[in-house]
Order: sequence, then structure tokens, then C-alpha cells
Amino acid sequence: MQEKYTFNLQDIYTSDLEWEKDYKKLENDFSLAEFKGKLSMKESFLACSQKQEKVSRVLDKLYVYAMLKHDKDTTCSASDALMSRVMTLAVKISADSAFISPELSSLKTSTIKEYIKDKNLKDYDYFLKCLLKEKAHILSEKEEKLLAMGQDALSNYKEIFNKIDDADLPLKPFKYKGKIINMSHGGYGEAMHDSDRNFRKAYFKKYYDAYISLASTITATYYGNVKKGVFLAKVRGYNSVLEKALSSEDVDSKVYYNLLEQTNKNVKLLHKYMKIKKKESGYKNFHMYDVYASTISGGELKLDYDKAYDLVLEGLAPLGKEYVEILKTARDGRWIDVEETKGKRSGAYSVCVYDTHPYVLLNYKKTTHDIFTIAHEMGHSIHSMYSNKTQPYAKADYKIFVAEVASTVNEVLLHKHLLKLAKTKKEKKYLLSYLLEMIRTTLFRQTQFAEFEEFTHNAVFNGEPLTKDILCQKYLEINKKYYGKSVVCDKEISYEWSRIPHFYRAFYVYKYATGIISALAIAQRIMQEGDVAVKDYIKFLSSGGSDSPVELLKLAGVDLTKKTPFISAFKVFEEALNSYQDIDKE
Repeated sequence: MQEKYTFNLQDIYTSDLEWEKDYKKLENDFSLAEFKGKLSMKESFLACSQKQEKVSRVLDKLYVYAMLKHDKDTTCSASDALMSRVMTLAVKISADSAFISPELSSLKTSTIKEYIKDKNLKDYDYFLKCLLKEKAHILSEKEEKLLAMGQDALSNYKEIFNKIDDADLPLKPFKYKGKIINMSHGGYGEAMHDSDRNFRKAYFKKYYDAYISLASTITATYYGNVKKGVFLAKVRGYNSVLEKALSSEDVDSKVYYNLLEQTNKNVKLLHKYMKIKKKESGYKNFHMYDVYASTISGGELKLDYDKAYDLVLEGLAPLGKEYVEILKTARDGRWIDVEETKGKRSGAYSVCVYDTHPYVLLNYKKTTHDIFTIAHEMGHSIHSMYSNKTQPYAKADYKIFVAEVASTVNEVLLHKHLLKLAKTKKEKKYLLSYLLEMIRTTLFRQTQFAEFEEFTHNAVFNGEPLTKDILCQKYLEINKKYYGKSVVCDKEISYEWSRIPHFYRAFYVYKYATGIISALAIAQRIMQEGDVAVKDYIKFLSSGGSDSPVELLKLAGVDLTKKTPFISAFKVFEEALNSYQDIDKE
């Protein structure tokens, strides 16, 4: 593999030896104990915050360097050791600083408001505003320390599921047309897009058989995870797990309920799309294993990485010269590890280091999806770049709520560019189907997941049990509501909840849906208004975590407390669906 397609980790540490020096230095001097009991004095609070920031910045570098080395080759025991050590140190640091929030929350409201007004503490004003809002939910120092120390134990449900899903799931090989098919999670995704319907059906049933065989164990694991969420919500005095999740990200509950209300109002559009796909497939009965398969032959883009990256540069040109220059710097400066190699972690991601630059891990293949993945991950990276460049460390890290906005804006702009370049009906139809599938899987599907999550957490919060039958029955009911009468909801799909890893991060999935809704609105405004909209968008990217994410989105012209962006997003889906149908009439 050519060096230009690999990470340049020397931008973080020149060697493991340099990493080791920072690790030992931090291990010996991370304690904030000297400030304990003194945070009622502004000078002590400032000094404590500055030391905590210094510790965190070093920890970030240690962690990201270890993670990238590990993910580059997951078989390397030396990298495993680095990851293990830095995670252990992170837990110690978290426990050591557990006194800060309780001690600050015990101060008078008037004192905290004084701190917020003090110009010397401006880097921490948003943190203090959130703390003031959460004052009633912060426990005593002793209780907070116990919860911090229990992080490892409380996170075990996710780890247990991952072990079941990655190591113990009985995905047995099966014979198809004389060939032995070895099953995997990645293989399932590929199979559901395969043009051979009998192969899709066989893979679908065999794949779900594995989950069905462990359904009781996975039920117990998921039930335990939900009970953990309920415990933490009740301990802190919240009225629901959802309330705690929204509060932790400073998100207005109107946003969540706007999403559910508008999606349910527009679910008929998904029914229409499924009806069209069924008709195009020619199948008398259209099953869940038919939903992902394309009904269009041709139109797929198969480009080498360099040509794909050039296409991304063209597609994102509306974001301005500076944005495009950062994209070029990322490629030339080796921020990106491009190719799939033995032992490398699967998938793709972007990770940020405040004191250097972001890094992107890819496993690039010559597919249309992977071209969009370049744009997607670079969206994350450039969002981080602008935030880090403009905001102090304490305000640079943006909330997960807005994490998918920049990445999806890039995808939408790239899609618009590719659609302009399309020359044949097949190419146009393929690209429109790509957009329809993006919205189906990111908006409709993630909202479907969110509805299921709300049901499970509310049930346990109210003292009701979760059994395998209850979970499957509810999931099937919601699935039928979303996909409508055109799709046969096979019995296997009632177990789909049991294979979704994101369910072990409660109320995470709805953010994908609000992310694409925001992105569609921003991209549309950029294409219509040009430089004015771009300038506002860059303000948003540069705002980091300096305010509520809902407020920050308003900088880019998106107000999710109102129904307008939700209605607009479904209009985009409807227009794409109509254009998709009209192509055949041309």
C-alpha cells in the first residue's frame, strides 16, 4: 500500500516512546484534589478548569493515537495494550474529577450566575449555564463519585451484546447453488442488495435464525440495559429516560416530538415508495428481504479513490474556496487511511484531535456508496476543524445531536452535483433511488427505531416487564405501520430489534433523523441563496459546543422547534419520488 493512502500519526506523536512519555507524565499529575472544597472562589474554579483542560487535551492525544494504531491493525497486541492502558487512565481521571459538578451545583444560584457573567470565565459560561439548568439532577460528591466509578460496570450490557453479536452469534455457513456461503454482518448487508432474490431470502432467514436462537439471552441483555437507563434517570430525578437524554444534550423536547409527529403524518410517502418498488420488482409478494435490493440495473459509479476524491471536491465547491482547500489539505497531508487491509477495523469514521487535526478511517471500495462515504466523513472532519480553529477547548466539542449535520450536508450537495452530471435515464434514476434510500434509512428507519426505544424505556420506567414476546410484538407492529400494506413483514423482522447495536445508547438514533432533516434544509438554502447561506453555515460549523445545539442550528437557518424543516424534508422526499416516477414518462 502506498504511503500517501495511510495515516500520518506523527502529527500526534512521532513514536510510541513519545506517547509513553506523555502517558507517564499524565499518570503522575492528573489529580485535581488541590481544588476540592475551593470552587466557591472564582480563582480556584478558573485554576481547576484550566488544569482539567490541560489534562483532557493530553488524554485526547493519548487516546486518539492509541485508537488509530489499534484500528489500523486490530491483531496487534502492542496497540491493544496502549488502548487498554489509556482507557484505565481515563476512568481514574473521570473519578478524580467527580467532585467538580456536585461542588459547583451546591453553590448558590446567584454565585453561579456571577461566574457566568465574569469575562475571565467566558470559556466556561455555557458549561455553567448547563450546570445551572441541571442543578436539581446533580447528586452529592460521594454519590457522583460512586456513579463515576461504576461506569465500567454499567456499560457492560453494551459490551455483552457486542460479544454476542461479534463473537458468539451462530452464523452458520450454508450451501447455495453448490457453494458454501460463510455468513457475516457485512455479508448480510451485501446480500440484501444482491440481485438474486432466492439468495437474499436464504441469507435473510439464516441470518435471523442466529438471532432467534439467542433471543432469550439478547432480551435479558437489552432489558438489563434499559433498566440501567431507568435507574440512572430515576437516581437523578428525571421523569423519563428520554427527558434525561434530551436534557444531557440541551435539546428542547419539541424537537423529538416534532420528529415523531411529522414522520407519522408523512409515513404514507414511504408506503407509496414501497408500492412503487413492489411494482418495479414484479413480485406478487414484496418481502422485507426485497426492500434494499435495487430495481434499477446500471447507474453505479465505480471510480478509483483519487478520481472519487476529485468528484467530491467538485460536488462540495458550493461551500467555498476555503472549504475545498481544507479538503485538499486532508488528502495531501495524510489525514486519511484509505484502503482495506488485513486486520483493519471495518467501516469508516472521523475522529478529532484538538491540538493537531482530524483523522479519517476508510475501507474504500469502487462503489457509489463509498464515494459518498468520503464526503460524509470529511464533513465530520471539517466541522471539527472549524470548531477547533474558532472555539476554546472548553467549547470546541459539539454535541452528538449536530454531529451528523455537516456530514449529511456534504452528501446532499454531492448528490445534487452527480444528478446534474447524469446523462442517461438509468443514471438519473439510480441517483434518485440513492437519495430516496438515504432518506428512508436515515429519516424513516431511525424514527421507527426511536418509537420502539420510547416504548421500551417508558414501559420499564412504569414498572412493566420486557419479555421476548412483548419486544417482538411491539417491533412488528411499528414495522407494519412504517412499511404499509405493500410489504410482507416476515416473522423474522419482528426480531430486528435484537440486532441493533445503537439500542445500547438510549435515544441516540433519533439524532440521525434530525441530522438529515437539518442537512436537507441547509443544502437547499445554500443552493438557493449562495454565499449568504454558506457564510451562515460556516458560522454554525465554527460554533462548536458554545450553546444549545438547537440554538446553534438557527445560525444556519434551521429551527427544529418549529415544524417547517420537518415538512420541508418530507417535501424533498416526495419531490424525489415524483421525479423518480416521471423519468419513465420522458
